[in-house]
Amino acid sequence: MISLKLQSPSDTMASLAHRARQLRLSKNLTQEGLATRAGVSLGTLKLFERTGKAGFETVVKIAYALEAEREFEALFPPSQITRIEDVVEKAPRKRGRRK
Repeated sequence: MISLKLQSPSDTMASLAHRARQLRLSKNLTQEGLATRAGVSLGTLKLFERTGKAGFETVVKIAYALEAEREFEALFPPSQITRIEDVVEKAPRKRGRRK
């Protein structure tokens, strides 16, 4: 199977950081103000905005401080169960098969 991805993980992180910065500016927040609201250090926020590098917990804290947490709901959506038979017939996988 060939996968054609237009963005690398680094591109995605940089794009996310850019959008977070734009949202911060649209809310008229300073980096220091956002860092305080998010409960992260100013250096961590600056590094995130500049490079896109941050731990997942940090990114979630920043998103909550920017009131953008709803976007995470679509990241790994829960499986949709429509019938009770689906639950009874097939137990959810606990491990993947591929390496």
